[in-house]
Formats: sequence, structure tokens, C-alpha cells
Amino acid sequence: MIKKDKLVWIYTKMNEIRKFEEKAWKLFEQNKLRGSVHLYIGEEAIAATVISLLRDEDYITSTHRGHGHGIAKSGDLKSAMAELMGKETGFCKGRGGSMHIADLKKGNLGANAIVGAGIPIAVGGALAAKLKGTDQVAVSFFGAGASTQGAFHEGLNLAAVWDLPAIFICENNKFAISVPVEQSTSVEDICVRSKSYDIPGIKVDGNDVLAIYAAMEKAVKRAKAGKGPTLIECKTYRWKGHWTGDPEVYRTREQVAEWVAKCPIKRLRKYMIYEKIATKKELDDIETAAQAAVDEATEFALSSPEPDPKNGDG
Repeated sequence: MIKKDKLVWIYTKMNEIRKFEEKAWKLFEQNKLRGSVHLYIGEEAIAATVISLLRDEDYITSTHRGHGHGIAKSGDLKSAMAELMGKETGFCKGRGGSMHIADLKKGNLGANAIVGAGIPIAVGGALAAKLKGTDQVAVSFFGAGASTQGAFHEGLNLAAVWDLPAIFICENNKFAISVPVEQSTSVEDICVRSKSYDIPGIKVDGNDVLAIYAAMEKAVKRAKAGKGPTLIECKTYRWKGHWTGDPEVYRTREQVAEWVAKCPIKRLRKYMIYEKIATKKELDDIETAAQAAVDEATEFALSSPEPDPKNGDG
């Protein structure tokens, strides 16, 4: 059983991520963002639950679809929104944008526009923790498409050889841009690739907070005990296109609707009410507060200054 305060934290982060991404979509349509964005709507349970088991000093690496990871790790909606708008008050002073958000103070080693490129960076973080003798862990988030990259296999192999405290989270949302996973991957489940490196591979429902939490808790304990890495595959789905201009001709409306009906936020809400962990009023208040926080972050970003070209080094 996950304690109430932990579940409330997860529910809060899930709602903050959802509201943030919905706002980002609207801002894109209003031409107030720098370039396109890759939205995390539908996958919120993964980032919120995995990061609920981490501390500030633990590391994460993220992806081009990284807003959710950054929000859950840092909790700073204002800096995140400002970075999307290319403002001086953003995490990277407006110079990184949507796909390159980092927050070293909170252990976010950065999102990465190159598919799979965050995996070896997380392995480096895990190696640093082992060499320093700390109990830090390093988590790498990536999609199913990244599991066909050499960096995935090189990263898992090295982490396994050296028994590094690394946790690999595959967010399998069914597509690599527009290509269905089954057309680009030789295995049905990405997690079975862990067998090649003699490490645990766990498959979970990526919309089920309880299942993700149980798998992640086990992986963290293994990592801190010096027993090496774990690969966790979270089966999920992105509600929006690959990016904000995606025509989405490669999937049906019926398929999208099927997954929207499996909303991870509604699922956790139903569970918390049924188990009397929280009341409808408490959860409504969390949702309202999340929207207010995102609105405040948006106003902060809109009123923030543009980067000064003279400060080219950031």
C-alpha cells in the first residue's frame, strides 16, 4: 500500500503535467512558443510515479517529450514554461527550449532531442555515484524507438557489466514518430531485451500508478544494494501526435479514443476515492490548484524578458 502523502504527491504532479501540456498546446496555437512541442498527455503516471521514489540528488535523463519528467523532478512550473517560450527566466535561460530542459540542482541532467542519447548520460551519472560511494541512482527515460538505437544496448551492457545503480524506463507509447512499434522492433515486449545483459526486465501497465510504483521500488532497492540496473517497460499511449503539427494519419480516431478512456489520472482518482484515501473534494482542490499554478507560470513566462544576445554564454 502506497502511503496517502505519496499518492497525493503523485496525483498532484500528474495534474500539473496534464494542465501544463494542455496550456502548452494552446500557447503553440497562439504562436507564443519557440518552435513545436512534443506533448506528454496520456503518459503522466510514469514520470510522476517513477520520480516520486527519487530524491533531489538522484539523477534523471529525459527525452524530446520531456516536460513531464522535468516538472516532476524540479516542481518548477514557471522556469519550465519560460524555457518553452525562450525567455531569460527559463531553466536554460531560454536557450534550450522544449527539448533541452535541464535542472542540475534537482538532478535533471537534461532532456535530449537525439533519440536514445540520454541513456549513456544516465549511465555516466550512475558510474559517478558508484565511484563516489553514494547511494544515488540514475534513471533514464526513453521511448520504444530508442531501444533500437546502439546507445540503448551499449548503455545497458555497460551498466550491467559494472553493476551500476541505473534504472532504464522505456515509455512504450506504441509509436516511434509515425511507425508502429511492431513494424520497427523484433520483439513484442522491449523488456525482454534485458535478458541479453542478465538484468531484470519488468513489464507494467504504464497507466497504473500502483504497478509502476511496485516495479520502481524494487528497482531502486536493487540499485542501492549494489546489484546493478533494471529495465522497466511501461506500456502507455500518447494522446496527441508526435509533435504539435503532426497530421496523425498513421492511427485511427478509434484507437486514440480507446486509450483516452484509460486516462491514468481518472484511474488514480477512482482508486483513491474507492479506497477512501482522499475525498472528491480533496482531489478537486488538487486539480484546481494545478490549473492555477500553470496559469501563474504562464503569466510569469509571458512577462519575462527575452534573452540578452550579449550574454551568449547564458
